[in-house]
Amino acid sequence: MDKGIYCLVFHNPAWTLRIGALGEIAFRNGWHIYVGSALGSGGLSRLNRHIALSEAKDKRPKWHVDYLLTSDAFPLRYAVFARTSLRLECLVASALGGEDVSGFGCSDCACPSHLFYRKTDPLLEMKEVFRCLQLVPQTKTIKNQKDGNDII
Repeated sequence: MDKGIYCLVFHNPAWTLRIGALGEIAFRNGWHIYVGSALGSGGLSRLNRHIALSEAKDKRPKWHVDYLLTSDAFPLRYAVFARTSLRLECLVASALGGEDVSGFGCSDCACPSHLFYRKTDPLLEMKEVFRCLQLVPQTKTIKNQKDGNDII
């Protein structure tokens, strides 16, 4: 299985959501980018797990990102990913930077966060970050859960 890195992109309204031990978090209206790695034995199939959870919402949240994936207020719009065996998750998170949700998705590293906020669609910015790290970005569209159309 190919290994890699990915960003999940959500487009949400202003919303307050309980995120496990982080507690209640007030999210701003806009776009949220979650940076994750797929270096384990399942590789990039982790991305398919996230997409399936966002569609079915049929499992109890285990990781911080699962709370977003199982919330109707946080539709998953698309993912940007790249194949790599290098541990670049924290470099991507650092390069994206900006307004973040403190402590989100980074319990196993020293990063301040792996979830970032943008007012507008961050697609071009994420692709540029990947390219700057010598990665070839690919985009995976997500079916719109309401009308069945591809998004992006």
